[in-house]
Amino acid sequence: MAGVTTKPVPLWAHRDFTIFWCGQTLSELGNAFALVALPLLVLDATGSVAQMGLLTAVAGAASIVTGLFAGILVDRLPRRQLMIVCDVVRVVLVALVPVSWAMAGPQVWLLYGVMAVVAVFDMVFKVTYVAAVPNLVDPERIIEANGRLTTTNAIAFIVGPMLAGGLSGLLGPTAAIAVNAASFAASALALSLIRLRKAVDEAAPPAAAAGWRGAKREFLAGFVFLWRSPVLRWLTVLLTGVSLLSLGMTDVFIYQIREGLDAGDRTVGVVMGVAGAGTVLAAVLIPVLRRAWGFGVCWLGSYTLCGLALGLLSRSTTVLGTTVTVLCYQFGMALAGISSMSLRQAVTPDHLLGRVTSAFWTLHNALAPLGAAGLTALVARFGVRAPLLGSAALFLLIVVVGVCTPIRQRAPGVPAG
Repeated sequence: MAGVTTKPVPLWAHRDFTIFWCGQTLSELGNAFALVALPLLVLDATGSVAQMGLLTAVAGAASIVTGLFAGILVDRLPRRQLMIVCDVVRVVLVALVPVSWAMAGPQVWLLYGVMAVVAVFDMVFKVTYVAAVPNLVDPERIIEANGRLTTTNAIAFIVGPMLAGGLSGLLGPTAAIAVNAASFAASALALSLIRLRKAVDEAAPPAAAAGWRGAKREFLAGFVFLWRSPVLRWLTVLLTGVSLLSLGMTDVFIYQIREGLDAGDRTVGVVMGVAGAGTVLAAVLIPVLRRAWGFGVCWLGSYTLCGLALGLLSRSTTVLGTTVTVLCYQFGMALAGISSMSLRQAVTPDHLLGRVTSAFWTLHNALAPLGAAGLTALVARFGVRAPLLGSAALFLLIVVVGVCTPIRQRAPGVPAG
């Protein structure tokens, strides 16, 4: 009957979303193990923070290259099956690390190869993941769904590092890497139990007509959409600077705790785990803060907090002070990230979402590998204080520029065609 509207299904009653949510929480728990275990593995084998940053840079470079074509795959292939393939491949590759360490001892060269290839499938999975959320829930539930996913993922990053630090201290970092491999298997199983619906999108070209013939046009579609949207264009530009600063920051945190504060693996896990509460807090508060303050204040305020936190961290000499400042940094990064992703999902047509997400991540991560390698090299040469102060100043500069752009708007609208 005309005029009758259907009330969106509440997330607690949504079977497919609940299964997806559980599977991704387990997967993120495994990633949280790797967050601590991989740097510790490199640090144990080489004793070098620069090597930690170089591994991060190699994986980041592989992600960027993958981003050039990931969106086309996501928009043209079945999204659920694509995520399952990514999970299965990652199970096999990540499992190679503990197996090789057990059989032949430390093989740092293998880490570079494995992590580079894993990064390829990570990027494809992440783009598909973002594009799949609107295929799971009603448009009115997207921000709520992202908030719930981020909340439990963040809880995983509280529990995971603590468990990983304890497990690494007891059995070595390779045991924590094995947990990461098992988590991808759990994600694949969950994905095999759900169905994704096809979004109704009148602007979408017929799949049969488009096929693969318009590869060049398809490849550029995401970049063109970003360029035509003033707010997405400026977000991409400014997030290039954020990624330059942030990709290697976790390596710096772990190095500072382990070497600067002379703490053990368990303390590294506890600090990184407690700091993960910042992400949980951001995920819980994001619906309220977005309604009260709007997009611009949330995004700009988040990176202001990140800059101030890094400035304070550069002066911290205690485990407690380090924990508090890293927690504030994580809160700011999470709040800005959820705001940015939800905006992009809301304003992008479904048939373009994979390519727009891929283009967005590819562009703003373009300098991230250089940033990770450069930041950790500076820390190795000068210590953490000066690089952290420089990073803090650059975060605040990004905020000043952002105030002068459409990012400051309370509710950025749908871009003009």
